[in-house]
Amino acid sequence: MKRIGFLSFGHWADVPGSPVRTAADSLLQAVELAEAAEEIGVDGAWFRVHHFAPQQASPFPLLAAIAARTSRLEIGTGVVDMRYENPLHMAEDAAAVDLISGGRLQLGVSRGSPESVLAGYEAFGHVPEPGESDADMARRHTARFRAAIAGAGIAPADPRATGRAGLLPVQPLSPGLPERIWWGAGSRATARWVAEQGMNLMSSTLLTEDTGDPLDVLQAEQIRLFREAWTAAGHRHVPRVSVSRSVVPLVDDESRHYFGLRARAGARDQVGTIDGATARFGRSYIGEPDRLAEELARDAAVAAADTLLVAVPSQLGVEFNARLLEAVVRDVAPALGH
Repeated sequence: MKRIGFLSFGHWADVPGSPVRTAADSLLQAVELAEAAEEIGVDGAWFRVHHFAPQQASPFPLLAAIAARTSRLEIGTGVVDMRYENPLHMAEDAAAVDLISGGRLQLGVSRGSPESVLAGYEAFGHVPEPGESDADMARRHTARFRAAIAGAGIAPADPRATGRAGLLPVQPLSPGLPERIWWGAGSRATARWVAEQGMNLMSSTLLTEDTGDPLDVLQAEQIRLFREAWTAAGHRHVPRVSVSRSVVPLVDDESRHYFGLRARAGARDQVGTIDGATARFGRSYIGEPDRLAEELARDAAVAAADTLLVAVPSQLGVEFNARLLEAVVRDVAPALGH
């Protein structure tokens, strides 16, 4: 059965007419939307993480608040930029949130995305080692984080305080969390690496390569290569795969007002450049619910993944997005096997 989650970018802006004018608005409304989503029948609430921007940046307080106010909903990130993270502090935070939620944390991590500052991670105290790129540093941080949440010994015990020698793990630990770490992969080669590492695969609405094929076809190939590499690596547990899509059912005057004119313009992929490399950006799915159901059912990557993350326009507020998600669950998701 396919899971349906929402993915929020967490923007706020102090502009006329905006219901999300401050960081407090963004955070509190995120909790409200998660509660509404659980009642509607959505399976997960996922949040982007961006630094030095008017968007949600520190995910664990928000995820803990949602965990305490919900009982069934998966809570996740898409993605935490590991260049910025202290792996051991993050291990403590992640385990605490997972324990509060009863094992519902689905933690997406990666090297991060293009941002508004130059080497912002250095301001956080993280500098690549000699000969190491920022992407290498992100993977190094991730390896240390994953070892920590798995209970690896980290620091030498003080026998005077503990009565023992050897290395102690960070605390708390949450059983099962190591199998719920996802990596945001932007290419087929990265997808293979993710499988070899034993992490779940997140594939968003863009890939940092272009073969001329539509995004869904290229993503479906990425997913196939991931699963082949997973089998070859011999991991024992079953992997998860998610893809993100912009999906807006036009169900009332407000949705048509905001998105009606974009229905045709966003109906095809776009090719552009990110960090000097060619990238393919996925189309938006905007239109009448029955047509969206048919189109998404033909999306090769949506069919191949077990989880569809619907990117919501969070700056339009809780009521708008609750209606959007209700239409997705009621009118679109059944055609996808939800």
